[in-house]
Formats: sequence, C-alpha cells, structure tokens
Amino acid sequence: PPEFWLDSHPDRVAGLHQQFVDAGADIILTNTFGCNSHRLKLHNAQARTYELAKRAAEIARGVADSCSRPVVVAGSVGPTGELFEPLGALTHEIAVASFEEQIRGLKDGGADVVWIETMSAIEEVQAAAQAAINISMPYTATCSFDTAGRTMMGLKPDGMAEVFAGLAVAPVAMGANCGVGASDILVTALEMGATASHSHLPIITKGNCGIPRFEGVEIKYSGTPELMARYATMAVDAGVRIVGGCCGTSPEHLAAMRVAIDSRVDGPRPTIDTIIAEIGPLTNKPPTDNDPNRRKSRRG
Repeated sequence: PPEFWLDSHPDRVAGLHQQFVDAGADIILTNTFGCNSHRLKLHNAQARTYELAKRAAEIARGVADSCSRPVVVAGSVGPTGELFEPLGALTHEIAVASFEEQIRGLKDGGADVVWIETMSAIEEVQAAAQAAINISMPYTATCSFDTAGRTMMGLKPDGMAEVFAGLAVAPVAMGANCGVGASDILVTALEMGATASHSHLPIITKGNCGIPRFEGVEIKYSGTPELMARYATMAVDAGVRIVGGCCGTSPEHLAAMRVAIDSRVDGPRPTIDTIIAEIGPLTNKPPTDNDPNRRKSRRG
C-alpha cells in the first residue's frame, strides 16, 4: 500500500509534498488515506496504524514548516472499506476506535486538521467525525457523489449538512471529492450550496482531473491544466471556498489552478448548462428540465 512508502521511500513522499507546495498548494494531505486498521489488516500491518499515521504527519509537517508561507497539514482519513450494520459487520464503536487510533497518530505527528474524505456512508462520516472530536482535532468531511449524483450508499449533496446535526462539534468545512469528473462535482457544489448557506459551513470541492482511461498498462486522466484551471474558477464562482484536485491531479495541474484563482475576477454563479459547455458533459448525472441550476430557454 502507499503507506509503506513512509518506511521505504520517505524522501519520495516528502518530494511529492514539496512539488505541490511549490505549485502553490495551501493545504497538503498526508499519505494516510488507507492508514486504518481495517485497510492495513489486508497487509498484516494493522498494528502499525498509529506509527504510520504519525510518521506521515511528521513528513508533511517538515515540508510545510520549511515553506516561507503558511501551509496547512491535513491528515487524510479515508474509508475503512467495511460495511456498517446491518449490511455488514462494522459497528459505530469499532469504527470510531479504528479512526481514533489513526487520528491520534496524525495529531501527534503534527497535523493541523483531520481531512475525512471519499466517504459514502453517513454512518462512516459520523464515526470518523466523532473520532476527531474525541481526539480534540478540528475536521473537514467530503463524500464521493459518484452514483447518479448520490454517494454509493444513497446520500444526496443537499443532505450533507444534516449528517453533522447530532455531533458536539461541527466540521470546519464540508463538501465533495473524487467522483467522476470536474463537471459532476461542480453540479454537486451547486446542489450543496443551498443547505451549506443555512449551516454556514464552507464548501470544499476536490475533483478528479477529468476521466481516467487506459493507455497501454497505464491509467491516465483526460483533464488538462487548462481544464482544471477553469474548473477551479467556476468552483469559486459557485461558492466553493476550498478548491483542490483529487485523482490524476499533478503539480502542473495545481499550478494552473493556483494562477487561475489568484488572477480571477468575480463571475456569475455557473449553471449546469455553462458547466457542460465549458468543462464537459456530465458522466452519470444527467440534468433535468426542472433543475433550478439549469438555465432554461423557451421558444415563443
């Protein structure tokens, strides 16, 4: 798993962090997406959860602290890969304990915030958030709305804010990441915006760099730096306050996004039609005529 690079190639991990900082990143994520006991158990390394999480945060912290401007170290917390009861065997208590171990390592290694990401189940978001609260860490949370505009487990973007209603501490920000492309995640941001405005939570989008495709034995993403730059400015126009790139995003893409955001002028809130026209077609969430975000045209 990538987490084993923390042992075998810490210089490469630090080098990747440095490349993104040099490209203009304000936030870097630790190499801990799968660093929970359930995922590490697949490699007989479940006992190393705390150790690897702490080491990952230390590496990222070293890069951030060497920068002449503030850089936030976000401790990446991905899903366990297990299903919650009654569909599976995972309970809230077991999930919280697993996430606590990971988050404790991230905190002790110097992470500034817990970055809960690529979640599908409400129960898992809540368990990870509760673990962060128990360890006294601020947290953000993003889900992957990759199944006809919902998460795989059925959560809709406009229901995201309600996920945190029963928790003692709200997230610093919430939003969407990964998914099926920049166009779809922008539409998700539009849908999330109305409920987010009521909850006063800033919105995050961290979209994939286009659509993946096989070229020989390699997977490459279709998004160009120019496309990701336009995605970034449209995200800000849509009300997003933390913009990033997920799968397939290179330092070159992020550098273009940084320049575009820094040089942008305020634009109109995008509609579904303008997103499709400028970024590309939606992959698995076709717009409907009654969608309030879609500009309507009528023939008289």
